Amino acid sequence: MRDLHNISFTTKKLVSGNLQVKFQIQNASRPSYGYLLVNQAFSDEEIMEEIKLRLNLREQSKMDLLRFTFKNQWKDDHQFYLYSA
Repeated sequence: MRDLHNISFTTKKLVSGNLQVKFQIQNASRPSYGYLLVNQAFSDEEIMEEIKLRLNLREQSKMDLLRFTFKNQWKDDHQFYLYSA
C-alpha cells in the first residue's frame, strides 16, 4: 500500500488490461474510501493526481447541485466511486 499525504492506495491489474485502484482518505473529519478504474498503467504520482482531480470535480459538482443549477458538463463518473467509511 502506497501512502502519499493522507491518501493511501493499492492497485490491481485486471484481466481486461485496466488498472483498478483502491484508495483510502485518512481525514479526521470524514474518512472515506473509493475505487478508480484507469485504462493504462499510471505511475504512482499520476494515480495520485488523478484521484485528487476526481475528488475536486466531485466537490465542484456537489456545490452545483446544492445551488440547484445544473451545468451541461456535469455527468456521472462511472470509473470513480467514493464512499464514506
